[in-house]
Amino acid sequence: MSSLPYRQSVIYIEEEIMASRTEHRGSCLCGAVSVKAATKNNNIGVCHCAMCRKWGGGPLLAVECGTEVEFTGVEQITTFNSSEWAERGFCQHCGTHLFYRLKKEGHYAIPAGLFDNADHWKLTEQIFIDQKPAFYSFAEETKMLTGQQVFDQYS
Repeated sequence: MSSLPYRQSVIYIEEEIMASRTEHRGSCLCGAVSVKAATKNNNIGVCHCAMCRKWGGGPLLAVECGTEVEFTGVEQITTFNSSEWAERGFCQHCGTHLFYRLKKEGHYAIPAGLFDNADHWKLTEQIFIDQKPAFYSFAEETKMLTGQQVFDQYS
């Protein structure tokens, strides 16, 4: 019996783990703010809540980055306290959306388009699906949570 399939599986799992902890870099439109982040995985989540849609003119497509996020040009970042538990950051010069951050945990969700290399991302989850307007849909099959399910999951 050959050990090759097992070895290939181990290598594949190791590659998946390495890819999921990759450091990503990006910047705002004007370059005043740069970001370096170690993402939790290669997944993109979509938020359809009314606040995210109002903030960006459409759904927020974001990458979970946890707390391992570093910004340069911090003095150019303005934050908006969008709720008791979260804040949103943007560049005060060009207006680029930089992050959604949970205040208590320090957890960052970074807009996927902020990162320079976008070839490896995969759309995997949509939240506040009950607030999604009818005029757009995504073709990918994803996990879908209502607003209540999101609050139940994290409370």
